[in-house]
Amino acid sequence: MESEPRQSILSAVQTSMEAGEDRWLVGETGANIIGVTHAMHLPVPPIYAGDFGVPGLLMEDCCISVDAPPSTRTDLLKAAEADLVQSGTRMVLGTSVVGGDWAEDYAQQGYEPVTLYFSRAGLRDATSSSDVRQADASDVADIVSASAVNRQILQHLNPRFWRPHPEADDRFGRWMQHSLTLSDRDMFVSLGDGEFRGYAISQPATRLHFPSPHDISSTGVIDDYFHQTIANPEGPSPRWADGHALLEAAEMARQKRGNSAVLVVCPAAWRTKIALLEEAGYRKAITWFVKIFT
Repeated sequence: MESEPRQSILSAVQTSMEAGEDRWLVGETGANIIGVTHAMHLPVPPIYAGDFGVPGLLMEDCCISVDAPPSTRTDLLKAAEADLVQSGTRMVLGTSVVGGDWAEDYAQQGYEPVTLYFSRAGLRDATSSSDVRQADASDVADIVSASAVNRQILQHLNPRFWRPHPEADDRFGRWMQHSLTLSDRDMFVSLGDGEFRGYAISQPATRLHFPSPHDISSTGVIDDYFHQTIANPEGPSPRWADGHALLEAAEMARQKRGNSAVLVVCPAAWRTKIALLEEAGYRKAITWFVKIFT
């Protein structure tokens, strides 16, 4: 938590309102505000088709007062949905920490889990593996090929949410070339028996997952992480140790940059990836839910 949370929240709200990009709604009883929703439009990653236009995201800082009427949260959620749909959104995402107040309301209003964020604190030194090294420009073609397999799995798990863009390979390749020049992240590849097996990218956390006034300086994110050992999303693999070595390299990179905790992005229906992360000491921390309006 930041040292002056109230001032941090006030500054963040004022900045977002002045920019006009975020959408804030309040619930009132008389002259008293009893609840707030905070939403934003979320750009579609260029490797996905974006069939439903720009999604809306209900942020983690949506809240109600302790003395609000029982229906307040549901009423605010419906109002925020209507506001986003009126703005042109056909896909709404909602985020909740484990045990969060809004998770039950999302489920009751027809939202389904789509993406999980697993966390681990207290990063430890790990034994380096000869099969894992820093990525360079010569690895981009293999990373793109592995990403294509990853996208096929995602589309299988949720065809409407993760339908790839027709130019996904070219777009991802250009982004990987650019990512190699970014100083805030580390890229790794896993090799075994002369074959390319996977890749991972670790980078700093952002306000997308941690609203003000939370201190994000000590947290990293492993967003892109794929290894052949989890290519079957349904069943276990006998070689999870290879996948762990790649994950540990990405963790160590964040530790060397001063981070003490890491989030790993994982589709909610990818059972083998979930199992690998749990075996590595990760626990589910955040769930993103999705609802599509047709």
